[in-house]
Amino acid sequence: MTVAYINRIQTALPPHDVHDAFMNFMPGSLAGDKERRVFDRMASRAGIEHRYSVLHKDGLVEADAPAGGFYRRGAYPTTAARMKIYETNGPGLAEAAVLGLDIDGEQDRITHLIVASCTGFVAPGIDQLLARRLGLRGDLQRTVVGFMGCSAAIPALRIAQATVLADPEARVLVVNLELCTLHLQETADVQTALSFLLFGDGCAAALVTGDETGIALGDFLSTLIPDSEDMITWHVGDHGFVMYLSGQVPGRIAKALRDDDGGLLRGEGTQSIDLWAVHGGGRTILDAVESGLNLAPQALETSRGVLRDCGNMSSATIMFVLRRIMEMDGGGQRGMAMAFGPGMVAETFRFTKVS
Repeated sequence: MTVAYINRIQTALPPHDVHDAFMNFMPGSLAGDKERRVFDRMASRAGIEHRYSVLHKDGLVEADAPAGGFYRRGAYPTTAARMKIYETNGPGLAEAAVLGLDIDGEQDRITHLIVASCTGFVAPGIDQLLARRLGLRGDLQRTVVGFMGCSAAIPALRIAQATVLADPEARVLVVNLELCTLHLQETADVQTALSFLLFGDGCAAALVTGDETGIALGDFLSTLIPDSEDMITWHVGDHGFVMYLSGQVPGRIAKALRDDDGGLLRGEGTQSIDLWAVHGGGRTILDAVESGLNLAPQALETSRGVLRDCGNMSSATIMFVLRRIMEMDGGGQRGMAMAFGPGMVAETFRFTKVS
């Protein structure tokens, strides 16, 4: 019986750590001292220490940025300007992640490329631009997973699995590229400002094949959480993509997990899972999963570590978590991956760490 495996995962971050600069800049846009105190108090509890951007910190978040600065109070950039940065910087970051997989000399063996991204649009797409940079074969089969938000890595892996099951000789590159910091919005609302506190840029690349090494992909399950479609939204605006993230999301996730009656766990208990790879959408999201499933405090340690070190990189985040799991010693452990996205949808899959 054919099984698809994630053989290798590599990740790439831009060079600019902008978290501290953001913390210094964003409160200046808020309505008053009370809002700034709320922002500082909530930010101190976020569990995030670093976030990275393709934009230099001075151009990203300085109130008196030079003429070339990207964000300037009263003159935030248009969507067209943001997409230009995506087109200029995205392919290079994706290439860096793929080159980390050490596929030099294997380019002709790559049969499929899947790119997931929700933070930019360009045509020819990142898939074509990346294939050209890497020197991949002309008959490469390409798929783009677009605008599915933070959960998109799991559908991308599901497509890769289906490809390998259909053709055991297939070798599939899966790339998750997200430049979230291109979508900062000027706001005086503290809740909106806190939502921007979460996000950073990052890219992950994975090789999925039938070779029996790495992580064996098990069954996938997509579940809509009832009456929640308005809680996470993502629209194209005149000044970037406008995200709405309801403060009710963590509570709704916790309730859905408590009420699930074993569906997401396929009728098994949490004791059957050794490893948890949960998308770190924020500290409160991880707290909600821990509470909803009644997990031990250390169960989500890897997810919390990625959130602390990189922030929420949308669809790339769970791949950063899986990479850390793959780097752990040992094999044979069973795992569950889980991410949430607009809809509100819970995307999950079971896996086994082979090596």
